[in-house]
Amino acid sequence: MPTDNPKRLLEYLAEGLVDDPDAVAVEQFEEDGGTIVLELCVAAEDYGRVIGRGGRTAHALRTVVKAAAAGEGSHVLLDIVD
Repeated sequence: MPTDNPKRLLEYLAEGLVDDPDAVAVEQFEEDGGTIVLELCVAAEDYGRVIGRGGRTAHALRTVVKAAAAGEGSHVLLDIVD
C-alpha cells in the first residue's frame, strides 16, 4: 500500500497557491496496475491560479508530485478538476 505523501504534498502546495485554501480537496484513487490518481479540486475563482499561464503551474505541480511518488516507488497521475 503506497503512502499518502504525494497527496499531502499536493494539498500543501495547492493551499499555498490559492486564495481560499479551505476549498482545496484532493481525492486519491488507485487504478489497475498500481497507478495512483490524484484529483485536485479548488474553488472556481482559484482554478486559474492552479493551472497558471500556459499551464506552467499545473505542469510544475505534476512534476513535483510525480517526483515525490517516484521516490516511494509508485506512479502518480494528477488531474485538476473543476
